[in-house]
Amino acid sequence: MVAGQAGSCLAPVRPFVPSDSQASSDFADIIRRDFEAYIKDVQQYFHCLERERARAFEEAGEVSQDYGRFLELVGD
Repeated sequence: MVAGQAGSCLAPVRPFVPSDSQASSDFADIIRRDFEAYIKDVQQYFHCLERERARAFEEAGEVSQDYGRFLELVGD
């Protein structure tokens, strides 16, 4: 595997929710924005994984064909 190809899809960080109800109330707007950002980011992450899967599947097919041609060349 070539470094950096599959690693380009980075999972978003899970939002933090304080266990303290007062802190949750005090920071409700920030926490809400964190959740909304997570939902948007995780959807982008899923799309990235789908694109990477399609790319890797296509590449695997090409490599398989290359290997078949190589085996023909060397007589295996």
